[in-house]
Amino acid sequence: MRKIIVISMITIDGVMQAPGGPEEDTSGGFEYGGWVAPFGDEEYGKVMQKQMAPADILLGRKTFDIFEDYWPKHAGGWPGINEVNKYVLSSTRKNSDWENSEFLSTIEEIKKLKDTEGGDIKVWGSASLVQLLLQHDLVDELALLIYPVILGKGKKLFNDGSVPSTFVLIESTVTPRGVIAVSYKRAGDVKTGTIGE
Repeated sequence: MRKIIVISMITIDGVMQAPGGPEEDTSGGFEYGGWVAPFGDEEYGKVMQKQMAPADILLGRKTFDIFEDYWPKHAGGWPGINEVNKYVLSSTRKNSDWENSEFLSTIEEIKKLKDTEGGDIKVWGSASLVQLLLQHDLVDELALLIYPVILGKGKKLFNDGSVPSTFVLIESTVTPRGVIAVSYKRAGDVKTGTIGE
């Protein structure tokens, strides 16, 4: 069985919309595209290099549209991106000229993909897809990059539909500019109790 690892750039208030640039995703009147730009430094670059190591990726259709338009022309910035398998959950698209792209139409197809042999599958962006995966308890790890900014609006990583679950910290780094990079592994059901007892 393959692991599904969600990689997400989020603000302190959980917004994940359009981290990379002003025109990336302006839906809903979002005005803050490119909000991660001020926080790059050497340590941050090392974190990103590790996250972008070649691995199959799973994307929602909107994120795939953005990636498909950008990365084939800028592959030097993400070695291996053209060669890895790119799985896309979409009800509207069936094909792409971007090599190694495969379209899935249901959560059941994602479950079947997860049950195959192979390496980890990384999910980038794709807010609606991530929420769907969390609703079906299909996320094995969360790799979060938390930026010291609050935006107040925009697409968020979590909603009310996630399956309650516990995660354990497996790695953490704080960059000089205040980005907290944390990786959590799924650790079971939520346990409750009373503080002090």
